[in-house]
Amino acid sequence: MAETTTITRPSPIIEGSLTAFLKSIDKLGAGAVPANFAGIDPSQFAPTIAAESALQQQARTAAGGLGSLTGAQAYQPYMSPYQQEVIDTTMTAYDQNAAMQQTGLRDSAIQAGAYGGGREGVQRAMFDQQSNLGRGQLQAQLQAQAFQQAQAAASQDLAAQQGLGTYQQSVGQAGQMQQQAVLDAAATAEREQQYQPFTQLGLIGQQLAQIQPGAFPTQTVGYAPPAPAASPLASAIGTAAGLGSIGSKLGLFG
Repeated sequence: MAETTTITRPSPIIEGSLTAFLKSIDKLGAGAVPANFAGIDPSQFAPTIAAESALQQQARTAAGGLGSLTGAQAYQPYMSPYQQEVIDTTMTAYDQNAAMQQTGLRDSAIQAGAYGGGREGVQRAMFDQQSNLGRGQLQAQLQAQAFQQAQAAASQDLAAQQGLGTYQQSVGQAGQMQQQAVLDAAATAEREQQYQPFTQLGLIGQQLAQIQPGAFPTQTVGYAPPAPAASPLASAIGTAAGLGSIGSKLGLFG
């Protein structure tokens, strides 16, 4: 008894899409990629760190030279070239004034008839002592003022250079971040381009998977295999039986 096989197939439009989808997957899996797909090269979208900007390099170089502004002798380059002239002029004026006072003491002693005496000598020694003490104090005060001014100038220069370095570093980092964003965007674009065939098939597969059963009509096809061919012996027996039957009807065999 012949058996009939029933095959239920999806709608032709769905079957065609599935067939094309599976063939495309087979091609990618077997290496038969599209003509515009040269294979995935991860090195083309490997992470890359942007190089430092010129401003960052300048800031680092400048920072290396700031040590000269923090040492014990850092004030010396900021000493005014005219400061010593001011000190010398002031001390000359002081000495001239002291000499005039000494002359006045001598004249007073001469008028009093005490010049050359012990009292006049004591007064002159005391005056010289006070004059020398005042001279030293004045000179020290002038030098201290010069030092303080130089220190202030050195500190201002240090702060200015530090501020400039911070600004350069900030602007340089912003430029480096911008360059990094460009490199990251290029790597992302390269990765998307190389994975485009797989991404495209993935999206198509998602859409096909979301089709609900019964959304499209199906086809049912019945198939009955042909009867097996008779053997030569069976054919001969059948033929003989047929001839005997015909002969009997015609009276050929009595």
